[in-house]
Amino acid sequence: MATLTPPDAPGTRADAVDIVLVDDHAIVRQGLRSILERERDLTVVAEASTAAEALAVVDRVRPHIVLLDLKLSASSDVEGLDLCAELAQRDPDLGILVLTTFLDEQLVIRTIRAGAKGYVVKDVDTTGLIRAIRDVARGGSAFDPRSAAAMVRGLHAPPVEESHQLTPREREVVQLLARGLSNGEIGAQLYISETTAKFHVGNILRKLGVSRRAEAVYEATKQGLL
Repeated sequence: MATLTPPDAPGTRADAVDIVLVDDHAIVRQGLRSILERERDLTVVAEASTAAEALAVVDRVRPHIVLLDLKLSASSDVEGLDLCAELAQRDPDLGILVLTTFLDEQLVIRTIRAGAKGYVVKDVDTTGLIRAIRDVARGGSAFDPRSAAAMVRGLHAPPVEESHQLTPREREVVQLLARGLSNGEIGAQLYISETTAKFHVGNILRKLGVSRRAEAVYEATKQGLL
């Protein structure tokens, strides 16, 4: 359940960095809140456990930073990636900092392309996390050493066949494209926004090397993706 800190809560400051925590585990959010609110310039103004809650809360409180886990449900390891893209589409200036257990070269790159300003893994120490938040709040980017190394490896990795990089979500979208559904209808089927559905369709067209939805379906069929 989403929780909000009242605007006039004791300890808040006009010049504080306002943070929204997005993680499906309440104990993780409580721990992060306890750590971050020891810093005079950091204020946790809200929490959310699901993508839908996060979208509503961020729209309401307009934070400087969203501290986002990529795994927001048992059914998907990277549901937070869709949320990242949606938040960045709504507000390109929002400081989205991913804090997650997953460390994969291509996942780091995909997350940054989706609009995140930084990526740190959950074994980062307190000092590193706070530094990353402040760096993103100043308009910069932030990576812990492991994430930075993973991104460099991903950027220098030999190219692989694009179709092999279709995510499980993109494969779901391809199947719905084959049924002739619009972006809005795809969004309704997958419980995502039309904007996020459009984002996925664009990625699919790029990965399959086509420019039209019908061509994407044809190419996906040829490659055994349908």
